[in-house]
Amino acid sequence: MFVTLVYVKVKPEFVSEFIKASQKNSQQSVRETGNIRFDVLQKSENSSEFVLYEAYDNEASAAAHKETAHYREWRDTVADWMAEPRQGVRYTGL
Repeated sequence: MFVTLVYVKVKPEFVSEFIKASQKNSQQSVRETGNIRFDVLQKSENSSEFVLYEAYDNEASAAAHKETAHYREWRDTVADWMAEPRQGVRYTGL
């Protein structure tokens, strides 16, 4: 299993919009071939920090995700809402 945790810090005034856009992206991502799960997590202690948990059956499926229209729409929509660049960290699911 190919997992990416994407750490995102959002400008406080855009948290609500970020959640909506990310939920839409998640709902479409779980329909992709090779997707195992796609969760949007909000930090309890700081509501402007998020982790996107993206699990695919292999690296090719994860790469294909970045070519989808819904991912590109999410990426372009949320770009100006981020307080700093997002950081993706790859893991191997055991």
